Amino acid sequence: MNTEIKHIHHVGHVVTDMRAALELYKKLGFDCLAPAYPMMTEKEGEAPKPLGVANTHITFLQNFVEIATVIKDGVKIPSEANLVPIQVPAAVLPRVLENVKRTVDTVSRCLERYEGVHILCFYTPDVDGTAARFNTCGVGHSGVNAVQRPVETKSGMKVSPLKVLEIDGEDVPEGRLAAADMPPLEILQTQTHMLHPNGAIELVEAILCVADSELESFAERYQRYLGSDIQEGELTRSFELKGARITIIAESKLDNLLPGEKVPALPGFIGYTVEVKDISHTYKYIKENGFPVRNTARGEIFVPASVALGTTIVFRQAK
Repeated sequence: MNTEIKHIHHVGHVVTDMRAALELYKKLGFDCLAPAYPMMTEKEGEAPKPLGVANTHITFLQNFVEIATVIKDGVKIPSEANLVPIQVPAAVLPRVLENVKRTVDTVSRCLERYEGVHILCFYTPDVDGTAARFNTCGVGHSGVNAVQRPVETKSGMKVSPLKVLEIDGEDVPEGRLAAADMPPLEILQTQTHMLHPNGAIELVEAILCVADSELESFAERYQRYLGSDIQEGELTRSFELKGARITIIAESKLDNLLPGEKVPALPGFIGYTVEVKDISHTYKYIKENGFPVRNTARGEIFVPASVALGTTIVFRQAK
């Protein structure tokens, strides 16, 4: 089935402590961008302070893993963080602060459930077309929002325009879902931080675990989002995109795919998969850095969620 949604744009790992997350991912062999901490005033005339949600990216050519945390008073900011001043006219400050609060509330609710992956964003080159299709098939959404994403390139930070469509007009108990387009090709071609010591080259799968009784309803909902045919397995349903996959697995079969793994709350994203250049190199790198490495039922390797801040990270040999 033809669809304008082509790939995974990003997944979001929501964490309690950004410094601990940076240490974890660097030890796993991922090159992380310096985290961005927005600086704003809450009242006109006050000095700006870190406010809202901080994040960083692990970038690949076509997509990325986001690491996000709520900024809290008294929690130390990483020394390498970029403090990003946000200038807001007094007339619109209350509305902007309300949006910041809404984002903080969303991320905080995620952390109340568990620390781990709570965000999945699909890539579409035609966000307006996706919005139109959502209208036709009854998917509740925010409408198309134009935002700007800072991108670190070889010539410094650049701001890239981005269109985002939030799936927020219906019940999404598993987390935050969205669709977005990509930065222009000239921005992508000059991005830094893509040479990961563990050999990772692309984010290729998001794995969602649900109650057995809800497998079909979740599959039908994601079929509406993706416009793709459902691939049926034994208590799994998946959707093949261009070089990526969305996998929905029933709770009773999770141990078959990822031995020893358990999702803290249902429904929930148990983890994600990245492709690597040389799986033997990746295995050696991770083991030498002290992480336990297990095998999936599909012959991949993974680092368990118990040592990865609540998310299972699967590594797959690139074709």
